[in-house]
Amino acid sequence: MQSPSKLCVASGSAQPAASGLQCWADLPDGPLHSILALSGSFRDLLAFAATCRSWRTAFSSYPSKSTFCAKFPPLLIQFNARVKAPDLPSNNGRHELRTCKVIDPSNKNVALRCQIPQEIYQKMHFAGTSYGELICCLGGHCLIVDVFSGAEVSPPCLPFSGKFAGEFYYSGTLTAPLTSPNSHLLVSTETSLFDWPVGSDSWSELQLSDARIEQIVEFNGQFIAMDDSYKIYSLQLSPQIGLQEITTEWVGDLSPSSYSKPWLVVCGDMLLMVTCFSTMCPGSSSLVCIPHHLDMSTNPHKWVEVNQLDNWALFVGGDVRSRPFSCLRPEQWGGRSKWLYYASRHSFIVHGVGDERDPSAGPDIEYERRWSRKLQPLWVYPSMFYSDGQ
Repeated sequence: MQSPSKLCVASGSAQPAASGLQCWADLPDGPLHSILALSGSFRDLLAFAATCRSWRTAFSSYPSKSTFCAKFPPLLIQFNARVKAPDLPSNNGRHELRTCKVIDPSNKNVALRCQIPQEIYQKMHFAGTSYGELICCLGGHCLIVDVFSGAEVSPPCLPFSGKFAGEFYYSGTLTAPLTSPNSHLLVSTETSLFDWPVGSDSWSELQLSDARIEQIVEFNGQFIAMDDSYKIYSLQLSPQIGLQEITTEWVGDLSPSSYSKPWLVVCGDMLLMVTCFSTMCPGSSSLVCIPHHLDMSTNPHKWVEVNQLDNWALFVGGDVRSRPFSCLRPEQWGGRSKWLYYASRHSFIVHGVGDERDPSAGPDIEYERRWSRKLQPLWVYPSMFYSDGQ
């Protein structure tokens, strides 16, 4: 996109001065918002916002930036990725450095950058991602870092009672964008779920008996938490933090296990539990990704198998705490419906979901889900897509 100085109307132009428009930078928000609505990629949006101050302001005032999350796929972030750097001294004949790498599935040839300081993702312990923010902790100190701008927010130190054995964080999530007035940061440890109202000076603590909270998602206006035994709970923040178990039944033979470690994914008006299994047949094996949706019309609620995912694609990562996403009509950016996109060290792997089978995915592919202190490849949308509070 050209700079505003090159797009200005020449001073000798016959255009009437009364119009008040001397260059593209003077365009009012209405036409600029129309241009934004026609954007076809992340690169278009970033170029628009970087053109000049008035265009950046128009982007900030765009009434529904969160709709871009449905229009574009999330971006893949790879940490400690090797990239070519011919100006560096040779290392065994290779000129490389390790850095964060960003991949746009809609255009893998476009170079994008994130701004996470290296010491954060190399030294701190990963807790989760939420609304374009990376959540890391170390020694009870948490840090919220904007993946693309590098802006940091430091909550108060977690109120650990005694020594925190092993220092491991099972999940970290925001209940709303940082700019929202009622945003909370939730961090789960071995024995507790901590709640920090953003901007306050203290945490509240909910002690857990036999559950470790692994995922928290917002679905139909309420927060749903899942523990390491794949039980789900309704989460309340007011008047104090609390969990209420939701009784469910599993319909089908392939129930989730500690080996399969399912993903909890919000997909339109469905809450999905997505599990990948390796099935063995005489002389061969195959990988099957099966989603179940929560049927809330029954009591108890039932997890019912979904054979056809229709116009949706799913995006998941290898770390239990990395946030999964869904995207409607991925064909509009060159993707494919009924596919699962798995974040890997090299790029991403795709596989059919439900009855959809992908012949390009070999039978030996394994989708690992694990906890790791080091950051694994993950999917994320920029925080600027959530600044309208939706």
